Amino acid sequence: MSGTRSSGMHIRVNPELKANVEPILSAIGLSFSDLFNLMLHQIYLKRRVPFDLSSEQLTENGYTPEFEASLLEEAEMAYAAVANGAKTCKNAAELRAMLDAEDDDE
Repeated sequence: MSGTRSSGMHIRVNPELKANVEPILSAIGLSFSDLFNLMLHQIYLKRRVPFDLSSEQLTENGYTPEFEASLLEEAEMAYAAVANGAKTCKNAAELRAMLDAEDDDE
């Protein structure tokens, strides 16, 4: 496995995804070559892909069960607040105006 020789690889990636990922990798000091070498080493060591590829763990909406549960909990709290007379807004501008008015009242 060790050695100083390298082998070239040509892969096709979504250009938008690549552009979005590049600054993240750069911020942690990795290049795409570094990333792929790390991933290939992990595949070799673990004898499997180093992350979960199954979609069985996602809900029918495409979320993890934990994330979907948190969304549903937040929605239930919002519905309860509205049912108990909480103020509602139709858009962000209306919300900002309501918050500014509350600040002026203080």
